[in-house]
Amino acid sequence: MKVLSSPEDIYAQLDFARRHGKRIGLVPTMGALHDGHLSLVREAKRECEIAVTTVFVNPSQFGPNEDFAKYPRTLDSDLEKLASVGCDFVFVPSKDHMYPLGHSTFVEPPAVAANWEGKIRPGHFRGVTTIVLKLFNMLPAQVAYFGRKDYQQVAVISAMVRDLNVPILVQSCETIREPDGLAMSSRNRYLSATERVRALGLWHALSQAQSMIDDGQRSVSRIESAMNEVLEKAPVDSIDYAAIVDPDTMEQRSDLDSPAVAIIAVRVGTTRLIDNSLLQVQ
Repeated sequence: MKVLSSPEDIYAQLDFARRHGKRIGLVPTMGALHDGHLSLVREAKRECEIAVTTVFVNPSQFGPNEDFAKYPRTLDSDLEKLASVGCDFVFVPSKDHMYPLGHSTFVEPPAVAANWEGKIRPGHFRGVTTIVLKLFNMLPAQVAYFGRKDYQQVAVISAMVRDLNVPILVQSCETIREPDGLAMSSRNRYLSATERVRALGLWHALSQAQSMIDDGQRSVSRIESAMNEVLEKAPVDSIDYAAIVDPDTMEQRSDLDSPAVAIIAVRVGTTRLIDNSLLQVQ
C-alpha cells in the first residue's frame, strides 16, 4: 500500500494505471475509519483492480460552531485498517495541498442540497461539493464509493456529477450497522455508554416507520409523528428532523404511493447523529 500526500504524485500513479487499462475505485473519507468505510474499500477492491482511499478532514464543510477542531484524527490506525483490506493507495493531503494560499473558488451545490442538512448546516454542502470535485480531479478514478448513511450527501454528489458532466460513476453502498442496529459513524465514539443506548432511538424510529407501512399505514404525517414519538421516548436530546422524503429530490413526501426515504437527524448529548432508511411500499 502506497501512502502519498502530493496531488501531483497521486495523479501520476493513477493516470499511469488507468492508461494501462486498470479500473480505479475511489473512497473519499475524513478518516477515523470504521467498518462502514472499510466495506466501501472492499467493494472497490471487488469491482476494480485498484482501490484508493483519501483521508482529509475538510474544513470547508464545517460550520463555525461545529466539531472541526475535535473531529477524530486517527491516521496511524486508519492506515493499518486500510492495509488489512488490501487498499492500494492512500492519499493524505495537507490543508495547503487542498486549499492553497489564495484559494477562492467553490462549487455551488445543486437543488437537492437546499433542505434538511443544507438548511440546518449553511455552507456544509458547498464545502462537500468543492472538496469532492477537487478529489475527482486529482484522482482520475472511474468509480467513487459513498456510504448511504449520508443519504443526502450522496444525492448531492450524484447531482453535481450529472450537472457538471464529471466522468465518474457514483456508487452508493449499504449503511453498515452494529448488531443492535446503530449506524456506524466516526462520531459514535463521542457517545457515553448511556448515550450509546439512547442513540438506538434512531434505528427504532426508522424500523417503526417501515413496520407501519407493512401494516398498511399510508399517512405520511402519522408515520412521521410516530417516528418523533419513538425518538422522544429514547430519549434523544433534540430532534432536527424526522421526515419522509422523495429518494431523488429529497422533497418531503405528501403521500406514500411509491418507495420513499425516512431521514432523521438528532442530538444525543452533544453529539449530532443522522440516519435514514429506504422505505419499501407495496
